[in-house]
Amino acid sequence: MKTTTTWISHLAFNSVDDNNHIVRLDTTEADGSLNSGISPKKMLLGALNTCSGMDVVGILQKMKVPFTFFEIEANAEQTTTHPKVFTYIQLVYKADIDTNDAEKFKKAIELSLNTYCGIAAMLQKHCPINYSIKVLPSNHKQ
Repeated sequence: MKTTTTWISHLAFNSVDDNNHIVRLDTTEADGSLNSGISPKKMLLGALNTCSGMDVVGILQKMKVPFTFFEIEANAEQTTTHPKVFTYIQLVYKADIDTNDAEKFKKAIELSLNTYCGIAAMLQKHCPINYSIKVLPSNHKQ
């Protein structure tokens, strides 16, 4: 696994992986940059969402739980002194699954956070990760 990160301008960087996928990381104009990309800490939360989301989707598919909408929202608090680190992370898992499948949804999330998601495993060594579930109606439109 490899990434190469190159400074662009101000505080903006492009990070490229060994498959040539490019991600722009930056900060806001108020913080002295271009506001041209996602911040590193927000990227970390997005990586947590995606890592867990991949697990949950795969598990739900194996359980034959149908859904057409799935979303994870992450909120984190951080310390006010440097280094500013997360003090906790709250995840909200949303899907338009049948209420009869809510326990399967919960099981898939717990398997992800406690067994499969490497990013969750790393972050849980530093701060708690809590979650909640929202089962949406099947006619949910985002």
